[in-house]
Amino acid sequence: MLKKISEYTLTIRAKPLLQCNSKHPINCSKFIVTMNHPWPVYTKRKNEHDDNIEMKKPRIKKKMYAILLAYCGQGYLGLQRNMGAKTIEEELMLALKKIDVVNEEEFLKQQLINFQRAARTDKGVSAIRQVLNLSMREGVIANDINEYLPEQIRILDIKRVTKGFNSKNSCDARTYSYTCPSFAFAPKHIKPSEEYRINDEIMENLNKWTKYFEGTHNFHNFTSGRKPYDPSCSRHILQTEWKKPIVKDGIEFITFFVKGQSFMLHQIRKMVGTLMAVSRGYIEPNFIIKAYDPKECIQLPVAPGLGLLLEQVHYDWYNKKYGDNGFHEKLDFVDVEHLVQEFKEKLIYPVIIKAEKEEKLMLTYLDTLDLHFEEYHAMGNVSKIEDFSNKEMIEVKCDNEENFDEDDNVNNDKKINANI
Repeated sequence: MLKKISEYTLTIRAKPLLQCNSKHPINCSKFIVTMNHPWPVYTKRKNEHDDNIEMKKPRIKKKMYAILLAYCGQGYLGLQRNMGAKTIEEELMLALKKIDVVNEEEFLKQQLINFQRAARTDKGVSAIRQVLNLSMREGVIANDINEYLPEQIRILDIKRVTKGFNSKNSCDARTYSYTCPSFAFAPKHIKPSEEYRINDEIMENLNKWTKYFEGTHNFHNFTSGRKPYDPSCSRHILQTEWKKPIVKDGIEFITFFVKGQSFMLHQIRKMVGTLMAVSRGYIEPNFIIKAYDPKECIQLPVAPGLGLLLEQVHYDWYNKKYGDNGFHEKLDFVDVEHLVQEFKEKLIYPVIIKAEKEEKLMLTYLDTLDLHFEEYHAMGNVSKIEDFSNKEMIEVKCDNEENFDEDDNVNNDKKINANI
């Protein structure tokens, strides 16, 4: 009699009509043919020495998918996984493991599922349209994963992409926003407070000054740990804009949008911090242009990270080539835009407002902003710069801190000047 199929090991799949993939012909006397499978399965008989061999699981065919992810970064040490640290990716991988999308080995080694992120966000930074890619089985839906994720992390959509898709390398540009109280831009003779309301003249000036960032420049002073002549400091900014102010819980907020091909660590926060210093009168607007000079090594102020938000990752080239081929969808995620806005209103804005109300983050930051342009200590490589507010010469030092890219993408070869 034939033994039960559960007692056999070494499964070999065959094509229809019982044709085996093996180079050697099958001896039917040594194999059992199982027909209750979409493909006939040949199973080798056990012998008396096979008692400790376990049955191998059938191989699950996986395909590449893009995941639209939204998260509030408060309380997390960034997006990228770091063993022993509380990160967004760690939460995601745990959820995928619980629903058997990844096994133990894939959970420990993300490269086995071709895992990649479009942009790497720092501690406390949030995102509403982050894009990840990974290989997984078919039939997984967003709600299956969300059931095991904390409320401040949500999968908004999952789309099938091409086999070679890479969310980082396929990305043409990224759009970030920075939201903060408008009193951060009040003139220095006005005391910052929650009652402050920005006027049209200052808004007009902000939009004029941000144009100094557009184009290709050497942003070595707007990051940390990079040498002035490092080619990777050259970045291309496509578009900048300040949105009209809005009032929430008695505080007026304004939002800065910036679209670029890639960004370095702290680049956007230093851009915003410099604009605050210009608006408050500590430096002149042309100080921004001076900061591009590789001969100048300036420690610029870094605005608080709470208001920084990854708004969107752009895939114009991918959408043009594959979006209408009948097999794949465009990665514009317009069909879930209502979920994006709902997440922002429910989990992003309330956190920013609460921090300003209870912790006074921006007021605390502004108390020391002027010190960046009055009290520098000469250390390491120094150069003379002019403090435009008091016309004195002061010394500043280079920050030699090791760092990585904000979006983990130094060499972006695509130069697509697309609008937001």
